[in-house]
Amino acid sequence: MRSVHPAALAGAAAMAAATTLLAVPAANAAPARPDPAKLATTLAERLGSRTAGSYYDSASGKLVVTVADDTAARTVSQTGAVPRRVARSGADLEKITAAFERSIKVPGTAWAVQPAANQVLLSVDESVTGAKLAKVRAVAARYGSAVRIERVSGKFETTIAGGQAIYTGGSRCSLGFNVRSGSTYYFLTAGHCTNIGSTWYANSSQSTVLGTRAGSSFPGNDYGIVRYTNTSIAKPGTVYLYGSGEQEITSAGNAYVGQAVRRSGSTTGVRSGTVTALNQTVVYSQGSVSGLIRTTVCAQPGDSGGSLFAGTTALGLTSGGSGNCTTGGTTFFQPVTEPLSVYGVSIY
Repeated sequence: MRSVHPAALAGAAAMAAATTLLAVPAANAAPARPDPAKLATTLAERLGSRTAGSYYDSASGKLVVTVADDTAARTVSQTGAVPRRVARSGADLEKITAAFERSIKVPGTAWAVQPAANQVLLSVDESVTGAKLAKVRAVAARYGSAVRIERVSGKFETTIAGGQAIYTGGSRCSLGFNVRSGSTYYFLTAGHCTNIGSTWYANSSQSTVLGTRAGSSFPGNDYGIVRYTNTSIAKPGTVYLYGSGEQEITSAGNAYVGQAVRRSGSTTGVRSGTVTALNQTVVYSQGSVSGLIRTTVCAQPGDSGGSLFAGTTALGLTSGGSGNCTTGGTTFFQPVTEPLSVYGVSIY
């Protein structure tokens, strides 16, 4: 789906190049490797708290799944993934993240399980100082080596700014994915964007209406949906690549740790990086948001709501983060599968 570029809002037809695939005789074909995203989701559901997460090992090209017992290890091996015994189970680390949810309500903090390290990574931005920092450190200290604290530059903020892309009032965000329910068309973006205004426009002068807010969820989640009311606007199922054509999006899926991803947004265009955590919690000044995807992809104000994707698969909507695209930073994304389910819409 497309993060709409102002020049493309009037409608530009994307041309698809035809590709011929040559069949390989079955006898010579290498065995197909399971899709890491689907396998990670399946094993997480099957193992529950007996796993502390999984991650993709680029060297072996396989999914590594942390396990707490031999039975879980056998289950993982049977799927073609690699089991790795760890000291702390998923249940152990979930107790820590649940305690953080109750005890740490300091804006500028974020936490998630790091499967490769078998720890909870507690991130603290530069706004957390003095008594607030002491409080955070005291909570973390209760869990010893099961928690690692990191200081990050900049502040964890949602990324709204005045400028181009999709507008409401004096704020700008980025369109994430075009979606539909039957013959009714919508677009998804960040909830902290749709909270701001009900009518959305294609330009800063607000002369071209796109549509009207149909739903919004923030904080807690960070997604919103706008119903198109402008029937003359093209609504292609692509992501705009800012000078490099368009990326066709054919499905929505779940991200996995270690996955290579790209983001498209109206401020900084297309940027790439890697997924570093799932089920991330971040405390913004407006409130706490949970269940996010954490990545090394950079973002800046105005990129909020923009598309996170891998190949033809839609993954998420830009929420916020720290840093910028000059010095680098951390960016959080709302998984796209949740609003698709909540609003009963689909990728096309």
